[in-house]
Amino acid sequence: MPQLSLHSPLGPLTLSEEDGAIISLDWGWGRDQTETPLLSQACSWLDTWFDDPAAQGAFPLAMAPFGTAYQKKIWAALCTIPVGQTLTYGALAAQVGGSAQSVGQAVGRNPIPILIPCHRIVAQQGLGGYSGDGGVEDKAWLLRLEGAEFPSKG
Repeated sequence: MPQLSLHSPLGPLTLSEEDGAIISLDWGWGRDQTETPLLSQACSWLDTWFDDPAAQGAFPLAMAPFGTAYQKKIWAALCTIPVGQTLTYGALAAQVGGSAQSVGQAVGRNPIPILIPCHRIVAQQGLGGYSGDGGVEDKAWLLRLEGAEFPSKG
């Protein structure tokens, strides 16, 4: 499986590709580095996104995250949340079905954070969690980068 890493303001990130689609984004520098056209484009997109998220729009390249049908439904809904906006777990559950807890579990299992913008989902009274190495601090940093207003508690 080809992987390519990049330096980011959040530290090193590694993208993985399978069958012509991005399947994961992980914190840390990957062991194997294989430059494919898709991974190069994705790294370039991320570099530009970190400079100006609003100018980039939604991630335009193929993604194929592994997950259940419900998780994929939640992840697809995350991709519709505009840059600089947030939605609560409960509000997303009302839109797509399920409970705030089931949405939170699906969001927490997102294998392609940032590109599938799970950082835009917040708790009713606080940020909720985040899977990045820096946890909630990374989530707050990403939301500030996008110019989003978000709850400051827990």
